[in-house]
Amino acid sequence: MNLAVLANIAVFALVIAWLARRARAGAKLSTNVLLAVVLGVVLGAAIQGLFGLGSATVRDTMSWVNVVGGGYVRLLQMVIAPLVLISILAAVTKLSNARALGAISGGVIGLLLVTTAISASIGIGMTRLFGLRADGLVQGARELERGTALESRVGEAAQLTIPNLLQSFIPTNIFADLAGSRSTSVIGVVIFAALLGLAALSLRREKPELGDRILQGIDALQQLILRLVRIVIRLTPYGVLALMTRVVATSNVNDVISLGGFVVASYIGLGLILMLHSTILVMAGLSPKRFYQKIWPVLTFAFTSRSSAAAIPLSVETQVSRLGVSPAIANFAASFGATIGQNACAGLYPAMLAMMIAPSAGIDPTSLSFMASVVMVATLGSVGIAGVGGGATFAALVVLSTLNLPVALAGLLISVEPLIDMGRTAVNVSGSMTAGTVTARALGQLDHAAFTAVDGVASPAGPESDKMAASAVPVVR
Repeated sequence: MNLAVLANIAVFALVIAWLARRARAGAKLSTNVLLAVVLGVVLGAAIQGLFGLGSATVRDTMSWVNVVGGGYVRLLQMVIAPLVLISILAAVTKLSNARALGAISGGVIGLLLVTTAISASIGIGMTRLFGLRADGLVQGARELERGTALESRVGEAAQLTIPNLLQSFIPTNIFADLAGSRSTSVIGVVIFAALLGLAALSLRREKPELGDRILQGIDALQQLILRLVRIVIRLTPYGVLALMTRVVATSNVNDVISLGGFVVASYIGLGLILMLHSTILVMAGLSPKRFYQKIWPVLTFAFTSRSSAAAIPLSVETQVSRLGVSPAIANFAASFGATIGQNACAGLYPAMLAMMIAPSAGIDPTSLSFMASVVMVATLGSVGIAGVGGGATFAALVVLSTLNLPVALAGLLISVEPLIDMGRTAVNVSGSMTAGTVTARALGQLDHAAFTAVDGVASPAGPESDKMAASAVPVVR
């Protein structure tokens, strides 16, 4: 380790110490997260400017910086499975009947799929507006290698039929799903937890004393897991600082410029999807401004980590404590949103690729039948896409292979893939939290006073406030 690396690490450590001092002095978490983003951009740009992109100094520095960033992501991934399992289990045991479970899951999944279909339509519109075509892109060594790798995964995507997907949701080994061995592991954990909760309710009816002891144990374990989650969430500013520093220090500005049209079109499309979410919130009688003020730290983490699954703990915590969503709905929305109906990764991105690649296959992308096929395939194919980095690539493979389009051309965008994936992940998480909030509102399980609260102080509840039990997990009817 040379002196330059040591100096970089020392500066990075000083910034972390300063953020920690602010936290001890009572600074808001959201403010510290915002500062971490800005400081990460400054540090990353300075390191790349001083030592050059791809230099040994930058590489060695980032390996140490990633101990903080990667370590934080791992901690969040560590709590995903136990949080989903215990939270869903606790939520189901508080339900008054099984029909409430169907209403929650139906509302969340329905919103996710509808918004994904609209997002795919937005992707089609962006591609046509900017006149994007894949046959005009340059193929370098990395792009060719990427294209070859994508072609090798076509067989995997071809097996992703709707019947196979539905069957894959059902867990065969809950311990394997708790370990995250499958792309649909989170859904498997949700299904197991829901069934286990229904079993607990049945046992309580037959043996009330034993059932009450089981429910007390579930409540105690839930409180323990939630305390662990809150401990990890306090580390968010430091993780975001490290992740943003690494992204900026290792990004190639020339690559971004060369594919600037696709990057700009993608981010305009992502902005339109956020406007879609805002419109849905307005239709539900909720303030988009207040919503995005409260979920900003979650979107910041999703942006820097590029992992919808890793954002699940943050999403659940924010929905429950800041938006007033009932824990049952918050857990279903965050869990399903990481694998079903990802608006950006499974809707916008595959649709844009299909429209760009179609001319190379002799297909008229302006054909109404082709565009309708793109929207339908993207929406159905969004079921079961893993909420981790690379999920968008697999979604694209599903759409392209189903439409008989050459998948290798998708490798031409590898240079800007990380940059766009950051925005896509943030929009995916926004979509899942929108679905949770609107579903809670529709089912009367949104604490309106908590949603409108400013700086932790609840606004007076008006007559339109939703009725919500004072317990940690409300009864859903």
